[in-house]
Order: sequence, then C-alpha cells, then structure tokens
Amino acid sequence: MPGTLTLDGLRKLAKSGEIDTVLVALVDMQGRLMGKRFHVDDFLEHGVEESHCCNYLLATDLMMATPEGYAATSWRQGYGDYALVPDLETLRPMPWLPGTALVLCDVLDHHDHSPIAHSPRQVLKAQIARLAEMGYAATMATELEFFLFEGDYRSLQKDGYRNLVPLNGFNEDYNLFQTTKEEPILRPLRNHLRAAGIPVETTKGEAEMGQQELNIRHAPALDCADNHTIAKQAIKESAWAAGCSASFLPKWASDKVGSAGHVHMSLTEDGAPAFYEEGAEYGMSPLMRHFMAGVLEHAPEITYFLAPYVNSYKRFAPGTFAPTRTVWSVDNRTAGFRLCGAGGKGVRVECRVPGSDVNPYLAQAALLAAGIAGIEAELPLPDPSEGDAYETKGAAEIPRTLRDATETLRNSKMLRAAMGDAVVDHYTRAAEWEQEEFDRAVTDWEIARGFEQA
Repeated sequence: MPGTLTLDGLRKLAKSGEIDTVLVALVDMQGRLMGKRFHVDDFLEHGVEESHCCNYLLATDLMMATPEGYAATSWRQGYGDYALVPDLETLRPMPWLPGTALVLCDVLDHHDHSPIAHSPRQVLKAQIARLAEMGYAATMATELEFFLFEGDYRSLQKDGYRNLVPLNGFNEDYNLFQTTKEEPILRPLRNHLRAAGIPVETTKGEAEMGQQELNIRHAPALDCADNHTIAKQAIKESAWAAGCSASFLPKWASDKVGSAGHVHMSLTEDGAPAFYEEGAEYGMSPLMRHFMAGVLEHAPEITYFLAPYVNSYKRFAPGTFAPTRTVWSVDNRTAGFRLCGAGGKGVRVECRVPGSDVNPYLAQAALLAAGIAGIEAELPLPDPSEGDAYETKGAAEIPRTLRDATETLRNSKMLRAAMGDAVVDHYTRAAEWEQEEFDRAVTDWEIARGFEQA
C-alpha cells in the first residue's frame, strides 16, 4: 500500500492548518530515516521538486562517524551533495506526530541526477527491475520484533544502558493479559500506522519479557521495505512519547532471547502466484524450487545484508528460534528457511536469518538476487531438513561472525554480478569498519574477567 496523500490533498490540509510540517527523508545504510523538516508551504513551493543533503549520509556508521575507505565520498573529495527527489507515491500523514506528513526520496547524483547505486532503496529497485525483465514481481512481508523498556532513551543513555528493565516482567508470547499492559502504546501505534497507509495486521507478545512483534500485510517488495522502515520509526517515536524505550538490538542480554526480522517472499507472474503449482509436492512450482535453491546456495554470501553488525551474530544459537544452518524445512522454526503455506496458493518461503536490526531494503535485495541466480542456473533444491535443524549433520552453517560474513560478501561473484562491484565494495567497507570499531573497544566482559585475575 503506497502513501495515502496526494499533493492536492496535502495542499488542502496545509490550507486548513492540519499539516504544517513535511519530513523529507532518505533511507540510510542502517535503514534509518534521515532528512529535513520542511514547513509545508516551502515544501509545496520548492521541496516537492528537489532538496539536497550531504553525501556522507550514505557513508556513515550507526554513530554517524565518517570512516575513510569509501570510493563514493570522503574527506579528500570534500563531502559534496546528493539530490533528494521526493517519491510522491510515498507521501502520507504521520498521525503520531502532530501536524506532520512524510515523503521518502530517491537519492540522485547532484550533478547528473543519476541514481546513487548504493542507496538502499536503489539497491532494492535494481533487483525488482531484474525480476521485471524476467516477467516476475516480488511480494514480501517482514516481521518487526523489538523490546520495550522502562525509561526514556535519554535516561537510559545517561545510565550507560546498564540497568535495563523490560516493560513487562513475564514471557508474554501470545499472552493477551500480559500484552494488555502495553496497549497504551501499541493500540495507538496500530491505528496511527493504518492511518498512515501501513497495512498493520497484528501486534503480539513475543517469547521473552517485554518483547513485542508487529506484523504488516504482504506487499510489493519496495512497499514492504518502506512500510517496515516507517513502522520502525513510528515504534521508536511512540515509545519515546510514552516515556519508555523500544530497542531493535537483536541481542541485548546474553540470557535473553534475541529479536528477529523475518522476511517472507514469493513471486507473481501477471498477478498470479508463480511459486504455486497444483498437484506438485508441497504445491511448489519448479520456479519456486529454483529460487529457494539459489537462496540456500548463496546464503553465506548474503548474510551481511541480513546481519550487519557484530551484535547481529549473538542471536545465532541452538534452542533460541534463531537459525544456525542454511537448510530449509516444511513449517519448522529451527531451520534458516521455512516453507509456509505448503500446498496452497499462498506458499512462500520465510527467511529466519535476519535480526531486528536488519535494513529491509538491503535484505530483500540480497534475497532476490540469490533467488534470481537460482532461477537462472536452474539449481536443484535439496530435500527439506526434518526434525531439529540445529542438529542436522553436514549442513552448511550461517556465518557465525561479522568477520566471516564480510569475507563471503567480499568474494561473492553472484552479488558482484547482481549488484555491481561498486555496491559490494561499498558495503564491504561498511562491514570492515563495524568490525574495526568493535576490535578497538574494551568490553565490560573483558574487564570483569581480567581486572584482578589476569
């Protein structure tokens, strides 16, 4: 579902005073919204055509550092501008922020207006275009898991995030009484997102204290990623407004279950399900089998785009519902890839590798690239894993560290062919920098273990 506002509609809301602010946003490498707040009058006069931002916004880390090593921009190149061109299909109100609307932008070269290839929205658009040339379209859905904590972000930051207390004191998986405690936050959130054109289906408690899940209806791939990103922004802003905090850190405590960001995917052809074939085993068409075989074959190479930080890899452990092996199974939550809707027209594959910190544009693009490779090569699909996939002997493992995932990304011939060397090199540098920053850090664990005993 695209945005719910037209320019004429925005003009009417501006005239009535209902909208006075427009957020003009790009999606950064981390999947966050970056941009400017326009007065609605200036947006309608000028910003609707084009705005500008510093090109370092697509070459920073989570803390907005500006590391060397990017070919696209650097101190030596002077950090010039990008052009931000609003995608008016995404224009919508943000009902949880008074008087505010939002529009997402395509990021273009300031001089020749060519698309910036490593912009996350453009990375996904490129794979959508490849599918379209083959006669297919991708339908996708994501799940957003997160924790709610007592205390606002600034208070927790001042305390060094050392005394984190979940908003609920019990495992609240599907528990309707326990989740009632969070309804002052989640009920307005569901309604606000719906009003913003985000087709929210449900919220539910997840399998840990204070853990939540928000599910959004499946949509065309780009709309799915847009919906995910806007919903994540809304969750954080709604928590802030309520005096508490929402965290999408995949693993905030060693003894707690982590948070995931599962991705569901299928293809259509002329609007009809292309993954389904009546009478076939599990209802899987040959196309689906080749697609899934490609995803399995190239899973190690795309892992960085599913797990982009050091902390991302702390989820991958047996008995946690986070996968450790690149196998597929039929409705089995221990595998990296789960077949859902077997036998019906809604048959699809769920990738269970991503954590809650995932950038949905990059994850979806990488998954589609791997699936396309499987289709093009007509790769055979191995038999499904049965039983506890954590114990599957001889199965390939998901890279267990960011360092390992960086090397599989760097050396991926498939991704270089699908995305281009410049894009792969750009994100390889992002992965290297994240590891370098962690390697420089001295952790609480090291001090507690060795301060006296070493």
